[in-house]
Amino acid sequence: MKWLSGVIDNALYPVLFLDYMKSAMPILAGGLPRAVAILVLTASLTYMNYRGLSVVGWAAILLGVFSLLPFVIVGLLAIPKIEPPRWLVADLGHINWGVYLNTLFWNLNYWDSISTLSGEVEDPGRTLPRALFYALILVVSGYFFPILIGTGAIPVDLNKWRDGYFSDIARMLGGVWLRTWVQAASALSNMGMFVTEMSSDSFQLLGMAERGMLPEIFAKSSRHGTPLVRMITWLSFQEIIAAENSLYCFGMIMEFIAFLKLRLKYPATSRPYKIPLGNTGAVLLCIITTALIVVVLAVAQLKVMVISLAAVGISLILDPCLRHSEKNRWLRFSVDPDLPEFYPESS
Repeated sequence: MKWLSGVIDNALYPVLFLDYMKSAMPILAGGLPRAVAILVLTASLTYMNYRGLSVVGWAAILLGVFSLLPFVIVGLLAIPKIEPPRWLVADLGHINWGVYLNTLFWNLNYWDSISTLSGEVEDPGRTLPRALFYALILVVSGYFFPILIGTGAIPVDLNKWRDGYFSDIARMLGGVWLRTWVQAASALSNMGMFVTEMSSDSFQLLGMAERGMLPEIFAKSSRHGTPLVRMITWLSFQEIIAAENSLYCFGMIMEFIAFLKLRLKYPATSRPYKIPLGNTGAVLLCIITTALIVVVLAVAQLKVMVISLAAVGISLILDPCLRHSEKNRWLRFSVDPDLPEFYPESS
């Protein structure tokens, strides 16, 4: 389910990329040109992943700098015009809490995806915690400060706060050149999200195949050392958001259960990184985060919940079907002998 949620999420970024570009190129708003553009964009970015994660890593860094820099400039230009009382303007009676919580959850999830790439990271026990710490600061700052700037430097009109309004704020504060930069940065940041998400999804397939959970074909790698089999799809923005959040929630709950089971049953097994909490702390951590996930599930629409439960049901049926295929040798399965086993280390 986590893989399916990631694939659906990945389909979002080419769509968002074209949504930003269509203001400059209206031909990309729909029809055959849009479909062709999605195919070309998806194929180009998939090739970046095929060539190897070193390309993806440097490209993601450059895209991050390019995407954040215009908001820094907007912030500097806005300082003389900021009026703090504007930050207190609110209309709580007209907030759609379901949409708000789902959007907030989508913007702040998928932190666990880095675990699928831990085998590609040098010294993950030291590198990953530091990277996640700095990434958390950048992500929260990337949301928080632009909102403070937009609501503090410009007279608040809640009806204007729609997709793309930050580019209008940039135009009002810095001119057309800054608006163009913000639009380009917003479009290209979606490309960066695409390549990182695809890396995580494809290595997740690879890992499951190396464990014998999927057919052997999913364990094949290219000459660049990257997974060869991937899945590409696209839907509308609204369909993607609705489909992925609930699946991600169910997947996270199962991930917490697996985490606690491995922690309690195999406490001495070697790990790339171990959360520095005891058993009680680990259980409390999962309970708190699960409670937040239940809140997101509770505000989901009935249609979305039905689709998600259907996907959960299919995933539960799929495993015995794969095991039956393996038993009858309809598909070929294998386990990588170099992978560590889950057993306690001898003291």
